[in-house]
Amino acid sequence: MRRDLCDGVGVARLLNATLVLPKFEVAAYWNESSGFADVFDVDYFIHQMNGFVKVVKELPSEIASREPVHVDCSKRKGHFDYIESVLPSLLKHHYIAITPAMSQRRDRYPKYAKAALCQACYSALRLTRSLEKKASDLLEAIPKPFLSLHLRFEPDMVAYSQCEYSGLSAVSMNAIEAARGDKKPWTGELAQIWRKRGKCPLTPNETAFMLQALHIPKTTNIYLAAGDGVMELEGLASVYKNIITKSAILSGDDFASMHGNTKAALDYYVSINSDSYIATYFGNMDKMVAAIRAFKGLYKTLFLSRRAFADLTSKGLEGEELMQALWKAHMDDFVMGIGSALPDCFCEFKL
Repeated sequence: MRRDLCDGVGVARLLNATLVLPKFEVAAYWNESSGFADVFDVDYFIHQMNGFVKVVKELPSEIASREPVHVDCSKRKGHFDYIESVLPSLLKHHYIAITPAMSQRRDRYPKYAKAALCQACYSALRLTRSLEKKASDLLEAIPKPFLSLHLRFEPDMVAYSQCEYSGLSAVSMNAIEAARGDKKPWTGELAQIWRKRGKCPLTPNETAFMLQALHIPKTTNIYLAAGDGVMELEGLASVYKNIITKSAILSGDDFASMHGNTKAALDYYVSINSDSYIATYFGNMDKMVAAIRAFKGLYKTLFLSRRAFADLTSKGLEGEELMQALWKAHMDDFVMGIGSALPDCFCEFKL
């Protein structure tokens, strides 16, 4: 959602349009109805965007009762696409709603649109005072130094990946099956090809193995930046004993009353301020965390390679031999501590 919001700011600047504070469409993720103001400081955002993009909280009364004209931007590549095919709709209807552009080429934006997007991502999006206080208290309570680990092995993630796993508990398998819907797993040779492309999320057990391959001590304090439904967590916790979770630090009632995206905001805050950050996936949160850590000069950031793990295990490597091969596969990124998302971060100038 943060990425899409930043993209919306960039597009609004390209079109010289006014941005209306968006509504969060989060039912697909957490079945909740929290909004922008539940996570971000609205007035601060509007003030910080002044001079970059005009932002309003509500629609003008004369068009508030109308449905916006929906414009599909899912395949837009750069600013000429928006000027040539989206701007005419805006000029005609005056009020449009755009869909996120997954293939966005933000690096091709003119500098003024880049500046607006970067201002939104790195300066204007501040958590609400109450949520930032909670995140700060959480960060303070975590034993230092610590590693923030973004672990993605929830039933919906595994179902979405269409990957098959052996050796999981019956509880985990049932949860995955319940989340699959129409997305059936690849089988046979296609499953092997899919896995070797690095499409399959790492299990907690595989994650623990890779952390050991990187010589990360078993006594390391690890903050688990993850949703409530991570499966097979004992595969990590049995090796790395100092696992810290937000549910263990926050009080029961306080934690239970939080929305899913406010919990995710806590993970984001802790991750960008952690001593080091490791991700088992290459999702939107990972890219945003890596980019802002680079922007802040915090370079101990690493993405574990699912492709390297799948390729090496398919060759029959195991045990110490596999550990040495995994270390070689990650060594350059590990030593540099930059992570593979950083070339996407073009916001190299201070705003």
